Amino acid sequence: MTSQETARQSAAPWVRLVVRDGNLLRLFIACVLIFVVMTLLRPEVFPTVENFRSMGSQFPEVGVLAVAIMIAMLTGGIDLSVVSIANLSGVLAALFIRTFIPAEASDVQVVIGLIGAVVIAFAVGMLCGLLNGLLVARVNLTPILATLGTMTLYTGITVVITRGNAVFAENRLTFIGNTYLFGVIPIPMLIFAVVVAVFSVILNRTAFGLKLYLIGTNEKAARFSGIDVPRTLIGAYVLSGLLAAVVAMIFLGRNNSAKWDFAPSYVLQAILVAVLAGVNPAGGSGRLLGIVLAILALQFVSTGLNMLLLAVSGGQFFKEFAWGALLLIIMVINYFSERRK
Repeated sequence: MTSQETARQSAAPWVRLVVRDGNLLRLFIACVLIFVVMTLLRPEVFPTVENFRSMGSQFPEVGVLAVAIMIAMLTGGIDLSVVSIANLSGVLAALFIRTFIPAEASDVQVVIGLIGAVVIAFAVGMLCGLLNGLLVARVNLTPILATLGTMTLYTGITVVITRGNAVFAENRLTFIGNTYLFGVIPIPMLIFAVVVAVFSVILNRTAFGLKLYLIGTNEKAARFSGIDVPRTLIGAYVLSGLLAAVVAMIFLGRNNSAKWDFAPSYVLQAILVAVLAGVNPAGGSGRLLGIVLAILALQFVSTGLNMLLLAVSGGQFFKEFAWGALLLIIMVINYFSERRK
């Protein structure tokens, strides 16, 4: 078997999936059309390696948060606290770095210290997710209210710890947010790709992933089929908190600091990406490939429009408008498509 035949066989499942799923097909067509249009309108700047590097470094945080939101949405819930968890995890990791990695530390001390900071961030993220899961699964609070409350709680804890000030990571993690693999692929984009690959396996190849979909489709039927619904729900929110901690590491690497109010709009952007990707807010359906296509389409349109409107006052703030417009267009198309069926 030739390498070309092997490549075609490995790509075939993804192609069949896109063709079979109407929403994925529309997202794919939207990505291609937007890319072609922006290339024709700005051929000197849009289809360049430098622009691809720039775009690849802009969306990973929102992309990872969208995966976190998707995990909660699959169960019929939502997690509004992901950015607050990321900020709290980042602050504690930065404090650990500042305290335990002195300026004169050896390379071994630096490596051990950075591993400790990552462990701290991941542990905090998972503990925050555990609290969210317990409130939803054991106390039976509505997910939107439970995570709205914990969002405020985690933000308050972060403000108290830092007294509202930024905590600097002493340039120890800048390689995560500001370097490129082979000089082309941004490290945050590589992290996003790893997250998508790992959670594709979790959602599509494990019993836990199947349980998430079953609970979101019909929680009562899932209970009667023997699924431990509370335990699965808790696991979903723990994973969401873990992904928020991953974003905290990207925040630290990109900004060399953590603060209580970093990226407050990212929650709404991540929800937008998840909905555009075809994740059902009521639970039970959604694909990670949709997250990838949605974030690419949104990034293409926002970057392209910013280039077109660069000379216009306020053009650099066009991202939210462009994302909202594309979301509405895709949702209207999906509505009429489903109605026709």
